[in-house]
Amino acid sequence: MKTTFISSYNTNQAVRTHLMKMQAELVKVEREVVTGRVADAGLKLGSRTGHSISLQRDVERLSGIIDSNSLASSRLSAIQHGLQSLSDLSQTFLSTMTAAVSGSVSPSIAKTEAISAITTITGVLNSSMNGENLFAGINTDVTPINDFFATGSPARTAMEAAFATHFGFAYNSAAADGVDAAAMENFLTTVIEPQFMGADWTTNWSNASDETITARISMNETASASVSANFEGARRVMMAAASVAVFFDGSLNANALNSVVEHAASMTARGVSAIGQEQAKTGIVEQRITNASERLQMQINIFEGKISDLEGVDAYEASTRVSTLLAQIETAYTLTSRIRQLSLVRYLP
Repeated sequence: MKTTFISSYNTNQAVRTHLMKMQAELVKVEREVVTGRVADAGLKLGSRTGHSISLQRDVERLSGIIDSNSLASSRLSAIQHGLQSLSDLSQTFLSTMTAAVSGSVSPSIAKTEAISAITTITGVLNSSMNGENLFAGINTDVTPINDFFATGSPARTAMEAAFATHFGFAYNSAAADGVDAAAMENFLTTVIEPQFMGADWTTNWSNASDETITARISMNETASASVSANFEGARRVMMAAASVAVFFDGSLNANALNSVVEHAASMTARGVSAIGQEQAKTGIVEQRITNASERLQMQINIFEGKISDLEGVDAYEASTRVSTLLAQIETAYTLTSRIRQLSLVRYLP
C-alpha cells in the first residue's frame, strides 16, 4: 500500500490555474457573443484565413468609397442649392430687364437691380462648405469670384478701359451721349462679350479652375463632384448685370442704354438656360452617386455574408458557453475559498 502526500497549497494552486484558464476563455467567448465571429479566426479557419482577410479588406475598401460618396453627395446638394439660387435670381433679373426694354422700369431701378444681382451672384459663387469653396473647381482653397465693386477691381477697370479704347472717350464723359444704339450693340457683342466668354474671365473675374473635382464613386467609375464658377450660365448672367451696372452709371443716351438693356435681357435668358443645364448635369451625377452607393452596399452585404459563413458563431451556443463558464468560475472561487480555510491548526488540541 502506497500513501500519497496531500498538500492544500498544491490543490489551491491547481484550482487557481484552472480558474485563470476559464477567465481567459470567458473573455474570448464574450467577444464572440458581441461580434458574432470567432475570437481567433486563424485557429478556426487555418488555410482559409487569407480568404477571410481578403473579404474584410474588400468590405473596408467599399465602405470607404461609400463614405466618400456621402461627402460628394453633400457637396453636390449644396451646389444644387446654389444653382437654384442663381436660377431664381437670374429669372428675377430677366423680368426686370424685360420690363426695362418696354420702358416700364426706370434706368435707376435697372442699375440698382444690376448691382444687387452682381453682389448676390458673387456671394453664391463664393459659398463654401467645410472650409472648401464649392464653385472653385479643384482650387478649393481660393475665393472663386473677385469683388466687382472693390477699389481697383480688374473686372470693372477692364470694362471701362474697353469702352474708352473702342470709342476713344470714357463712358461717363459728355461725348458718350453721342453713341447710338447700333454702335453700342456692336461694342457689347464684339468687345464686352469676349471679355466674359473668353480668357479675360479667368484673368479679371474668376480664380476658379475649369477642372472640377473628380470623385471615385465605385471601384471602376468616377464622376465630377463639383461645379466651376467658370460655367457658361454664371458668365452670361454676370455679363448682363455688369453691363447695366457700369454703363447705366455713365453718360449714354436713352437709345444706347436701351441697347444695353436688350443685350442684358438676351444674355440673361441664355444664362438661365445654361444654369438649368448645369442643374440637370449635377442632378445626373447625384443620381449616379446614389446608385453607385447602393450597388456597393449590396456587394458589402454579400461579402459580409461570406465572412459570416467563415467566421460566424452560433449566438445561442456562445451565450450558453458564457453562462456555463460563469457558473464554473463561481464554483472555482467557492472551492478556492474553502481550500484556503483548511489548516491543521484547527484540529490541534
